[in-house]
Amino acid sequence: MFSRKWLLTTILVIAAMAVMARLGIWQLDRLHQRRAFNARVSAQIDRPPLELSGEALASDLPSMEYRQVTVVGEYDFEQEVALRNQAMNSQWGVDLITPLHIAGTNQAVLVNRGWIPGNDFESGNWQKYAETGQVEIHGIIRDSDTQPQIGRRNDVIPGPGDPRLMAWNLMNVGGIARQIPYQILPVYVQQAPEPALTGLPQPSLPTLDLTEGPHMGYALQWFAFAAVLGIGYPFYIRRQEALPVKKQLISQS
Repeated sequence: MFSRKWLLTTILVIAAMAVMARLGIWQLDRLHQRRAFNARVSAQIDRPPLELSGEALASDLPSMEYRQVTVVGEYDFEQEVALRNQAMNSQWGVDLITPLHIAGTNQAVLVNRGWIPGNDFESGNWQKYAETGQVEIHGIIRDSDTQPQIGRRNDVIPGPGDPRLMAWNLMNVGGIARQIPYQILPVYVQQAPEPALTGLPQPSLPTLDLTEGPHMGYALQWFAFAAVLGIGYPFYIRRQEALPVKKQLISQS
């Protein structure tokens, strides 16, 4: 395998085996991350609902993502923004993101109130969705999103003196908070659907896949490919080296 005739091919085969093995290890790493995510989310789902007030406001809220939460307060529609590119029943629209002043405190939390049609967003006709007075919101805690997925753009965060950004591509809590003149919690609340909420905006919760996914199967495939290549390559060389001898014996006979 390491003769001059086969050296380059052997190096390429070894490199291919290394790449396949590394892809298998990468899939195992993905599986480990998936299991850790599932365990963390399941633990939060199983916990009792958190009342977002008092001492709970000083908790490590980002670590509680997907925990059920209840919060009471009043909305500030002057600071409301929209989250772009949200679909409902195959219809394009946006989600309305509104600060909620938490009752009995000097703090506020962003609430994803749900979906409205795109034509209402483009017309700027948001005021008809205002909910005045004190409200009680039920939903889940969500962490800030600052990493755009493939095909999505990040937002240019407004600086001091810049116009407010009314529509955002990402639910960037810190970025949105920079254009709000009071303290905002580092997480947001995604409002849950309720039987009484029959109109718009229409709230929804994310669909969570808490399975392990295909990562173990992919890892085994990559390791199998590497093993087949490593075991089969010496037999291939032996066969190729034996062909001239076989042809010579045939010609002599």
